[in-house]
This record gives sequence, structure tokens and C-alpha cells, in this order.
Amino acid sequence: MIVPMKTFACLVPVFCLVSCVGYQLGGIKPASLAQVKSIAVPMFQNATLHPRAEALATSAVADALVQDGTYRLAAADQADAVLEGKLESIKYASIRGTRYDTLHPEELTNTVMLRWSLRDAKNPTKILASGNSTGTSKLYVAENLQTARNNALPDALERAAQALISQLSNGY
Repeated sequence: MIVPMKTFACLVPVFCLVSCVGYQLGGIKPASLAQVKSIAVPMFQNATLHPRAEALATSAVADALVQDGTYRLAAADQADAVLEGKLESIKYASIRGTRYDTLHPEELTNTVMLRWSLRDAKNPTKILASGNSTGTSKLYVAENLQTARNNALPDALERAAQALISQLSNGY
């Protein structure tokens, strides 16, 4: 009875070490982006009618890139790749209307779509990755609808930026 307890006590550390055998420190980049260490993020384009939305989109993507940590944010002349983007659309949809007037919304959702491409900094004709990213947020309609929309836009752009960086860092 004593021998199995000693054997069990000796095997516990071995089992603890074996449980994390497949774990690797750091991100697992897609194979096509293995050589990319730093990314430049120039000002995004704005295809919407929302003023200064390109600055919000660029800031959201740069913040998400820094928070993720897989790639470094760099100037265009020092980067391995350049992330070009365009804010394609901002769409609003009604979630809930008022009790007496269903055409007057109380709660809206906004969906933003970013179209992006990651180009090689040394050869700008070579596209390393490209895609679309979407982000949504909800907003309550207050007295001023424009202010409510302006306040909800950065949250939707932040979610789209996180989806974009997730595609670059993890491949999905």
C-alpha cells in the first residue's frame, strides 16, 4: 500500500509537466506573415459621409495593434508591412421602437465595415493579406440622435479593429 502512494507522489509532477507540452509562448502568426515584425498604419480612407471617421478608424486599428502585441507599430520607412484600410460603410438598424410610434426608434445598432489590405513595405504591389472586418455597437436614441451616433461609433470601430488584428495575428 505504501509503494503505490510513493509512485503516485512521484508521478504527480510528471503529469503536471506533460499537461502543457503543446503550449508555445507568443502568438502563432499565419505562415504568410511569419517574416513581418512591424506594421505601419497610415490614415484610413473614408467612403462614408461621417466626418472625421477615418481618424477614428485609424486610431482604433493602431490601438488594437499595440494591445495585441504580435506586431510592432512602426513608421512607414521602418516597417515590414503597411496596413491600408478604408471605412466602407456605417449602417444603422432599429432594434426597438417606441411603444406608440414604431417608426421612431428607441434603440439602434450601428455596424461598420472596414476593408483592408496588408502590403509588403519593400514591394507595395505584393499583398500579404486582405479582407473585411465588421464591428457593431448599440445605442439608445436620446434627444440628439447625431450625438448618440457619434458616441457609439468609436465602440463599433474598436470591435472592427480587434477583428482585423485578430485576422492578422491568428489567421481567423
